[in-house]
Amino acid sequence: MTPAAAPVDVLTMGRIGVDLYPEQSGVPLAEVRSFAKSLGGSATNVAVAAARLGRTSAVITKVGADGFGAYARAALEGFGVDTRWVGTDPDLNTPVVFCELDPPEDPPLLFYRQPSAPDIQLRLEELDLAAIAGAPLFWMTGTGLSAEPSRDATIGALRARGRRAIAVFDLDWRPMFWSSPEEATRCYRAALEHATVAVGNQAETVVAVGTAEPAAAARRLLDLGVELAVVKRGRDGVLVAAAGGEVVEVPPLLVEVVCALGAGDAFGGALCHGLLAGWPPAEAVAFANAAGAIVASRLACADAMPTAAEIEAALAGALPAGPG
Repeated sequence: MTPAAAPVDVLTMGRIGVDLYPEQSGVPLAEVRSFAKSLGGSATNVAVAAARLGRTSAVITKVGADGFGAYARAALEGFGVDTRWVGTDPDLNTPVVFCELDPPEDPPLLFYRQPSAPDIQLRLEELDLAAIAGAPLFWMTGTGLSAEPSRDATIGALRARGRRAIAVFDLDWRPMFWSSPEEATRCYRAALEHATVAVGNQAETVVAVGTAEPAAAARRLLDLGVELAVVKRGRDGVLVAAAGGEVVEVPPLLVEVVCALGAGDAFGGALCHGLLAGWPPAEAVAFANAAGAIVASRLACADAMPTAAEIEAALAGALPAGPG
């Protein structure tokens, strides 16, 4: 991979792929007749979301030597994401993911990443560790820990930073990528030794620290040495806790959910923006929460990422989400 020529604000590392969305809603996958494609993958989407907010961003990943790989690379460039660290695996295909839109709040996903995905073939010796160490914000995900050689590369990238802020661990629990939750817990704990920020939903905090109770999960994450713990609670909002600071509950926003896929990545990119701006944690999380709500009301991931003006407009008209 090409050495760094210029730093970026947000450097992410992990999954990339092509998301295929049904063009017929409200029917099972077996009855869908056509699909629309979009750039996908959590680390990729976070880089896109940050770029949409005016941050320079790049993603460390790999695609296949195929048409979908060419599409993904071109889509990144179109979104303004630096592709200098997007490698190509000569043997593996670029992953595709089929999304079923029912239920929209938690759409089932069908991953095609066998026998492995190019992004799992990232190797430590390929990484530009100087760029990783020098980036103002580095973002990595749980999927990158799920198998070798990406697991070793991801931990090595974190070590290269020496727990320099801001190093974000997106817990990103995808059980289909792991042999067991116990293996994931071991790997998550190893990564948390080097992270300064942890972000995850309640199912993900169970894997990381053994509890879904938001305040308890945040405390355990802080006890492991992170400086900021962010626990997403879906329709109940977000809990954020800083080391030596107060615990704040950020309320949700009321939206009609079209597809929640990508909402967490919009949250992530907006959180990066707020943290880099030096905003108080609760303010950064409120901004991120609004970004996630906007994307949940749209059908797509990368293509749906909001601008700062859209997020500010949503915050100006923010209402607590109601039940059901």
